Amino acid sequence: MDADTPPRRIIVLRHARADWPNQVTDHERPLADRGRTQATEAGRWLVDSGINPDYVLCSTALRTRETWKLVAHELPKRPRKTVYEDRVYEAQPGQIIEVLQETPDDHADLLLVGHNPGVLGLTQILAGDEGDPDALNRLRLGGFPPSAVAVLSFRGPWKLVEPGVARLDSYHTPPTE
Repeated sequence: MDADTPPRRIIVLRHARADWPNQVTDHERPLADRGRTQATEAGRWLVDSGINPDYVLCSTALRTRETWKLVAHELPKRPRKTVYEDRVYEAQPGQIIEVLQETPDDHADLLLVGHNPGVLGLTQILAGDEGDPDALNRLRLGGFPPSAVAVLSFRGPWKLVEPGVARLDSYHTPPTE
């Protein structure tokens, strides 16, 4: 990819606030009422930011699938492809990077819907100290709360996604509860 080619974007979204009802496994935890509101707000933020991903990687956990469904409902058009990926559930940053590297190069904007601590670690590892100073500072101080969104950009094919390759362009957190 040359300098004239627009950068690719990795939009990292942590699932919205989840509930923990009795006798439900972690994988099957649904969104809480507040989480449904947060997911909708995250979708609106993406739209207001001009972000409409064409490829989605979503953990198979119920709370991530519910988050994605509510976010998707806000978008002006559906992504060309959505993949529900078991490897994103409880994944460490290195495992997520391996999944990202498998993205077909005809996709420019990828949305990852995942879990902490993986999404925080991924964002920190990919961006390092590169990016918008305010966004980097808020990420360092606030971590990655439910329904937070980080937008990273990089140039090159997906197979070359690795630590330090991206920059943090923006970071959004939901209103405090």
